[in-house]
Amino acid sequence: MTGVLVVDDDQHLLKALRITLQAHGYTVETAADGEAALMSATRNPPGLVVLDLGLPDMDGAAVLRELRRWSSAPVLVLSARHGSSDKVDALDAGADDYITKPFGLEELLARLRALLRRAPEAAEPSTVDTAEFSVDLGRRMVTRNGEPVRLTPTEWSILELLVRSPGKLITQQQILATVWGPAYEKEANYLRVYMAQLRRKLEADTGNPRHLLTEAGIGYRFRP
Repeated sequence: MTGVLVVDDDQHLLKALRITLQAHGYTVETAADGEAALMSATRNPPGLVVLDLGLPDMDGAAVLRELRRWSSAPVLVLSARHGSSDKVDALDAGADDYITKPFGLEELLARLRALLRRAPEAAEPSTVDTAEFSVDLGRRMVTRNGEPVRLTPTEWSILELLVRSPGKLITQQQILATVWGPAYEKEANYLRVYMAQLRRKLEADTGNPRHLLTEAGIGYRFRP
């Protein structure tokens, strides 16, 4: 079953697309703004993305450019904007196809099928290697010096989130919302405890980490 991420701030449309896509055999994640979309795509990489350009927190083209830094998933852009310049901008940002609102669900489904036919077969999830440890994203395993490292589910969720965006600063709020839920976005002490545990398990020098880096007061960054 192909996973589809649908991004739109119209809750009625999100509900309709979820029902329709699930009825046609897709698994569906939804997001109502750009930040939530990027976090969802990082946590659970989709096979297809349906992306509205008019989002409340950031332009859909900006979401698309960020997504294209690490994902090759086909993207169908949908928007109420009818100008050709908007279509060109979206395609230049990395969109694979474009559909204008209002649209018929049968047309949208046909376009998604066409994108899947053109898309290359997904590669197996990669293994990320550092000088200290290796992370197998597909098997959800970590090894250090050839020996498996036992991580708790929470530790794995944090590590996976960072490893899937190498070099990128992930804010404390983003990690807390993704791993624990939106109600925990201010509980930075939770995160500090788990990051200290990860460093003890993975870093050679926990006082001077090489790979799990802190940006003081802001968040964390993974450096391969």
